[in-house]
Amino acid sequence: MSEVFTKTAGWLDWYHGPSKPKFVLPAGAVDAHCHVFGPGSEFAFAPERKYTPCDASKAQLYALRDQLGFARNVVVQATCHGADNRAMVDACLASAGKARGVATVRRSVTDAELQQLHAAGVRGVRFNFVKRLVDFTPKDELLEIATRVGALGWHVVIYFEAVDLPELWDFFTALPTTVVVDHMGRPNVDKPIDGPEFQLFLKFMREHQNVWSKVSCPERLSTSGPRALPGEAQPSYRDVIPFARRVVEEFSDRVLWGTDWPHPNLKDHMPDDGLLVDFIPQIAPTAELQHKLLVANPMRLYWPDEA
Repeated sequence: MSEVFTKTAGWLDWYHGPSKPKFVLPAGAVDAHCHVFGPGSEFAFAPERKYTPCDASKAQLYALRDQLGFARNVVVQATCHGADNRAMVDACLASAGKARGVATVRRSVTDAELQQLHAAGVRGVRFNFVKRLVDFTPKDELLEIATRVGALGWHVVIYFEAVDLPELWDFFTALPTTVVVDHMGRPNVDKPIDGPEFQLFLKFMREHQNVWSKVSCPERLSTSGPRALPGEAQPSYRDVIPFARRVVEEFSDRVLWGTDWPHPNLKDHMPDDGLLVDFIPQIAPTAELQHKLLVANPMRLYWPDEA
């Protein structure tokens, strides 16, 4: 009998009926950061999880892909599933080659299991350092995992908050793979763009050519909110634009973008994914930058044989 899961109190369900974006995505665009949750009746949530989400299935993800105009997805393992990658793998296998995966694995993973993940389309592992979401994993264990997956040509995705970069710097710079930072390292956009916190992140990217960044999740980072005030001509999430645009323009060959659907752990509002797509030309204002961000870069990282 399937286990019945009750959502965490206050959990916001994803936005149903997203608008059609005004911005027309370039052909072959990749949503390079999204998730699937369960469904819980088919893929149980991890006993050690910090939250219980709504269901968000592969069918619903791929319906969103088509609605927004993307051609491909990168499905990132959600913390609510722990190191049980079955839901993510199932989504990749159902995509007819149009999805890649980023897994969570433990030191105990076997070489045969890694090969199975690779065959399913997995091309990276995610290390989460956001303390409210996961328990601490020893860095020697993570470095061992990174070395093993590096032999498969995989990369490491790191999720952390800006205030923690100084203490994590030595570990991140020791990783032997391409390193992809989730959501620009979650900068505090109320602080100056030229202040020490964000400048340290830019230094991290400048000094380490193996470091990439996702310029995603304005809905997580913004304090100005999803819509302009009445009478204003300014775009949604306007306080995030200078930060993301700086990263896109300076590191145009090492940036990715994704919806983050179904937007786990948002507390104040659930974004319309169509409006999130309309955010893209604000941070990548030219066709060349848009193509790099949405097509060339993710294809080079996840589908190198087709790039």
